[in-house]
Amino acid sequence: MIVTVFIVDDHYMIIEGIRSLLQNEKDVQLIGQAMNAASCLSFLKTDQPDVVLMDISMPDKNGIELCAEVKALYPQIAVIGLSTFNQQSFIEKMLENGASGYLLKNASREELLQSIQAAARGKSCMSHEATLSLRNTSNKKTFAITRREKEVLAFIAEGLTSNEIAEKLFITAATVETHRKSLLLKLESRNTAELIKHALQHKLITYDNW
Repeated sequence: MIVTVFIVDDHYMIIEGIRSLLQNEKDVQLIGQAMNAASCLSFLKTDQPDVVLMDISMPDKNGIELCAEVKALYPQIAVIGLSTFNQQSFIEKMLENGASGYLLKNASREELLQSIQAAARGKSCMSHEATLSLRNTSNKKTFAITRREKEVLAFIAEGLTSNEIAEKLFITAATVETHRKSLLLKLESRNTAELIKHALQHKLITYDNW
């Protein structure tokens, strides 16, 4: 049986990397790609793959929300979360929203192929590191915040706008917005006020930032 695969990721190099890993596989056929949630949903209106490899962090809608939407519209499609974040809450939410599994972007070719085949057969699939994360019974939450995201978070706490933060860090306002959305996702926050509250609770910032 040939398994058809669709990729959703906002990084072209990731898409091309996966394409190169799958191009010589006789049992797997890549039928398309999208770089945002809107393009993904548009594609699925006419073509439904067996498996969707879905990035959890995208500019227009995060993969956790998109997974729930895709599974509601097309329950027969198997979704595999694809991320650089090995955060337990991300993995759990993807699974709760109907994902068949979760892979880190550093997964090996064998791990990727095994996961695709397993998901197509209706089985669960998980990268080794994601499995270890789920087995962690500690109540202490950890967040995979990058150095740049910490800098953006500190400026957000100071009340700076995206344009002001961009000037401070010599990056574009669009890049700041991408970091802001990533922070909201990682800290499970609905808005800036909640983001700062959660950042304080987990000591990612202090009152000295204010």
